[in-house]
Amino acid sequence: MSTGYDLFGPIETQYARSLLDQLLADSRLYTRSKHYQQLLDFVVRMRNFAPFNAMLLQVQKPGLRYAASARDWQVRFGRQPVEGARPLLILWPFGPVALVYDVMDTEGRELPRDVFTFPAEGDMTAERLASLASRVSRKNVECRWVDQGDQNAGRIRVLIRESGERDTTCYRVHINRNHKPPVQFTTLAHELGHLFLGHLGRDKKLHVPDRRDCRHDQAEIEAESVAYIVCRRNGVTPASETYLANYVSNNMTVNDIDVYQVMRAAGQVEALLGLAEHSKFEKPEAGQRTK
Repeated sequence: MSTGYDLFGPIETQYARSLLDQLLADSRLYTRSKHYQQLLDFVVRMRNFAPFNAMLLQVQKPGLRYAASARDWQVRFGRQPVEGARPLLILWPFGPVALVYDVMDTEGRELPRDVFTFPAEGDMTAERLASLASRVSRKNVECRWVDQGDQNAGRIRVLIRESGERDTTCYRVHINRNHKPPVQFTTLAHELGHLFLGHLGRDKKLHVPDRRDCRHDQAEIEAESVAYIVCRRNGVTPASETYLANYVSNNMTVNDIDVYQVMRAAGQVEALLGLAEHSKFEKPEAGQRTK
């Protein structure tokens, strides 16, 4: 039997429309054309849900990639919702609702690595990451952990930009709280890469140039290059090649990327995070000759 919303009667249809209108108004989503395109692409991909229900899922948890009922997770994938997992609502004929769960809110049998959008592995813990977040906050960079789907790793934006005597800029980094610490570390390095590459504008105190004229694909490749360098030098292995494949075209060459700025920004990110100790020369002992 079809589970499409076309089975609903007039009352259910009115309720569904009212619910969606309220969700859109409260979330303030899809005010830009690219976000609307992402919604359409998500609905196309989620073929196991009726289009209306797929839209409801995207509104409730932007960036969601896979979702299923608790029974489907158990029977088909050998997994179950983790304790305290937040269910997502979809409309159900004569239901009126059913509960489904994001893949990141389940545990059990291992899933293929390519199920996840931003796989990363390595030596990174939640405690260490919290320490790094505290460190960057001293430089006016606030880290905020947000509830997002797997396809949304994070972003950085300018909160305050004061010119003149103070010349202070404050930033906020959103990091997906549902990702594992190695992925969150990669996200932090990527977003700080945008900052130090000048993609957000000039910051005199942090010695950041103004490079806001970079094309979007160039900016993403540069930032991910910074993340790759910082992560690999500090015990985390990101799947940067998968991420970069979305932005590298056949016509792009190394001349389209400012390699100097990438290397400079990677060093600045390491310094900000307190990870630059390994790059300092040790002072030779008395009588010891350097090679």
